[in-house]
Amino acid sequence: MVPNKINGLIVADLHSHTRASDGSLSAAQLLEIAEARGVNLFAITDHDSVESVAAGRAAALERKVNYVAGVEISAQWRDVPIHVVGLNIDESDASLLAGLSSTRAMRTDRARAMGASLAHSGIANAFDGARRHATHPELISRSHFARYLVDSGVCASNGEVFSRFMKPGKPGYVPVNWMSVEAAIALIHGAGGCAVLAHAARYDTEALGGVSSLISDFKNLGGDAIEVICSGHSPSDWANFAALARRFELKASIGSDFHSHAESKVRIGDLPRLSPSLTPVWQGWSIAQNTVFPNRR
Repeated sequence: MVPNKINGLIVADLHSHTRASDGSLSAAQLLEIAEARGVNLFAITDHDSVESVAAGRAAALERKVNYVAGVEISAQWRDVPIHVVGLNIDESDASLLAGLSSTRAMRTDRARAMGASLAHSGIANAFDGARRHATHPELISRSHFARYLVDSGVCASNGEVFSRFMKPGKPGYVPVNWMSVEAAIALIHGAGGCAVLAHAARYDTEALGGVSSLISDFKNLGGDAIEVICSGHSPSDWANFAALARRFELKASIGSDFHSHAESKVRIGDLPRLSPSLTPVWQGWSIAQNTVFPNRR
């Protein structure tokens, strides 16, 4: 087949999840969707796991999609849980793997405590129910609990779940002291990657100086980029975070945060492109400069 040329136009989606964490599809299925939707630069960023990275890379070799290894690390800024995406990482880095393993152990402890809290409020077997929804036994997340609560008829939708449960002051909420932002950035840099602050509009930062305070600290701690366009941001947020990226001289990233067809607000490939006034996170990546896909079907 004639190699596919993208004529320098990067159509990126750099935030997605497989069933190795809290998504519902395999790495191969995500790459199939990415190609069909016109995405040519793609990353799988499972929570605290790189289990699907190799499968994603293998699937990308069969498709007209450039692929970068990624991960989404659970971290903490002051008392606020946040997520830091690592892109273009070496997924075999020993320090990264050790850090992710430690975080997964914390996730398991949290999941058991969440199940106990829900049981105390009258919802039995929530931990076992969530575990049945999780492919990875060390990565039982709030999403898996939500699926159980919907399937068991406790709630009618994920939206109802997250309004009634698993948030501060509600049944099922269990605080965790995740690794510091600085530690997450260091793990990503140690693995040769780029540290990206994920969906910052979602965090409760008002009492701590607002989102600009978070981004300032992230920059000062060595962070490289922020997600400007993502499913967790509204169109007005896109403009705000574009301005913040320029203000703090951070690169800009983009990602659907896709988990499943049923649960995700945005499909892979549906987001608008980054403004040309921004420096994209992929600037300087050799794989993003490749405009030809040799030996692809």
